Amino acid sequence: MKALVSVKRVVDYNVRIQVKPDGSGVVTDGVKFSMNPFDEIAMEEAVRLKEKGKITEIIAVTIGGAKCEETLRTALAFGADRAVHVKEEGDIQPLTAAKALAAVFKKEGANLFLLGKQAIDDDANQTGQMVAALLDLPQATFASKVELEAAKVTVTREVDAGLETLELDLPAIVTTDLRLNEPRYLKLPDIMKAKKKPLEAISFESLGVTAAAGLKTAKVSAPPKRSKGVMVKTVDELVSALKAKGLV
Repeated sequence: MKALVSVKRVVDYNVRIQVKPDGSGVVTDGVKFSMNPFDEIAMEEAVRLKEKGKITEIIAVTIGGAKCEETLRTALAFGADRAVHVKEEGDIQPLTAAKALAAVFKKEGANLFLLGKQAIDDDANQTGQMVAALLDLPQATFASKVELEAAKVTVTREVDAGLETLELDLPAIVTTDLRLNEPRYLKLPDIMKAKKKPLEAISFESLGVTAAAGLKTAKVSAPPKRSKGVMVKTVDELVSALKAKGLV
């Protein structure tokens, strides 16, 4: 039983994002990067399933430049057995990423593909769904519980009305949500062992994927600064203030 886990290198969630003066993007020079938090959850779940004897091999995959190797080494330290690095510099569109990930999934002959539900850099929440569509495989998004048995995976997912349980035939695609688990802290011995685990570098060309710019960012701007609040002494003053702003 093989599990493929996608991991993405993103600006660390603790970093305060600054927009470039020309509005072409956000400042990344000298900024800390780390693994996408939702992908950490996906990797943790794969490791837990392996510890239960449900999975025999975990393969981590990422797409990006040379610095993304650090993210793969982190995934190997979590417990992945080996890693695949699809090397591609520059911006990568979600559909292009989905095509590459789908090609890796087929190449590896994996049974389960775990992805974070979204990446915190663009919050697009679409790559997992695109992979499922390209491979014509069953999918379960926003997973808060995953149970793997033989040829099926049962996923409890969070929806607006509460919880929904889906049973999928393998192979299948599952995207993970925050409440699925809490990723472990990495220990130094595991980090050292990760340096010796196999990491394969491949290209879009070897996967038969062509990078295409389907979307173009027109401008990036910071949200407007919040104005100061207004203190009122009575309910009548509050109602008048709300009416003045057209809120009631």
